[in-house]
Amino acid sequence: MLFTNLFNLTAVYFMVYENIITDENCEKLMPYEKCLELGANALSNAELLAAIIRTGTRGLNSVELSERILSEFGDLNGLHDISVADFMAVKGIGRAKAVQICCILELSRRIAKQKARQRLDFSNASSIAEYYMEDMRHLEKEHLILVMLDSRCRLIKDKIMSIGTSNGSMVSVREIFKEALDNRAALIVLLHNHPSGNPAPSREDMSVTRNVAEAGKVIGIELADHIVIGDNSYFSFKQMKYI
Repeated sequence: MLFTNLFNLTAVYFMVYENIITDENCEKLMPYEKCLELGANALSNAELLAAIIRTGTRGLNSVELSERILSEFGDLNGLHDISVADFMAVKGIGRAKAVQICCILELSRRIAKQKARQRLDFSNASSIAEYYMEDMRHLEKEHLILVMLDSRCRLIKDKIMSIGTSNGSMVSVREIFKEALDNRAALIVLLHNHPSGNPAPSREDMSVTRNVAEAGKVIGIELADHIVIGDNSYFSFKQMKYI
C-alpha cells in the first residue's frame, strides 16, 4: 500500500513537473515558432512584444505580460513616449527588458524616418510630412521647425525655432528670417505639431502663416509651405491653397 501510494505521488510529481517545463517552453517558443512558420506580420502586437521580452513573471506568461503593458500604456501609440523608468514600474519588467523595449521603439522610429528620407521631395507636402511625422506626432508640446531649402528645393538645414506648451508655441518672424538669411535659404517650410493629434490649423496658425508669407515676399525668401503635424495626419497650407 505504501509503495503504491509512493508510486502514485511520484507519477503525479513528474506529470506536474513535465507540465511546468512544457508550459515554460511553450511560453518562450510560441511567438518565435509562429514567426518562423507564418512570418512576423502574423503575430499580434502582444506576441511581437513577447518575442522581445521573452519571459513573463509569476502568474503571467510573456504574452500575457505584453498584453498588460499594452493595456497600461494605451496600445502601441502610447509606447513611444515611455521611458525606461516607466517600463520598469510595470511588475515583471526589469531594467534589461525596459531597455530592450525602448531600443526597439527607437529603432522602429529611425527606420521609418530613413525610409521616408529615401523618397523625400521637399516640393511635396506629403513627402515632407511623412519624413517628420515620427519625430513630431508624439511630442507633448508644440515644436516649430524651420526647414531651409535652396533654389532647387534641396535641404540646407532644419532647426527647431520654438517649443511651446501643449496649447501653443511662440514664434518670431524676425528670428525665422534671420536664420534663413544666415543659411542662404531661397525657400523655407514651417512645420509644427498639434499634441492633440488634430492637425486642423488654429487662428494663431493662420495668422503666423500669413505674417511669414508676407514678410518673405518683402525679403525675397518664399514660404513654400506650412505643415501642421497631427497623429499620423497633417494639414498643408499650400495644398489647401491658403498660401
